[in-house]
Amino acid sequence: QVQLVESGGGLVQAGGSLRLSCAASARVFRINSMAWYRQGPGKQRELVARIGGGSTNYADSVKGRFTISRDNAKNTVYLQMNSLKPEDTAVYYCNVGGTWPKLFDYWGQGTQVTVSS
Repeated sequence: QVQLVESGGGLVQAGGSLRLSCAASARVFRINSMAWYRQGPGKQRELVARIGGGSTNYADSVKGRFTISRDNAKNTVYLQMNSLKPEDTAVYYCNVGGTWPKLFDYWGQGTQVTVSS
């Protein structure tokens, strides 16, 4: 079992910044990839950014504004969000995955990010 604890969401004005954190407790599981997804009002959940295997990838809508990073020693993933826009308003979910000791995929409980215009 992997437990994920997210923090850092909140209310911010357009143009502002927020930093999300997600700490994973994974004593046995070896985490390969860590990612952030989001689900806006009336929208499907979408990938925001992923880090793993020495690479990162981002949704086109956040490139140049968001940065994903990872502290392997702490099993923590961060999402630095700059130049926030009202359309970034969503519940943001942390996701981790790997293959050892078995294939696994876990989700956090979500943290609300609201960007006011």
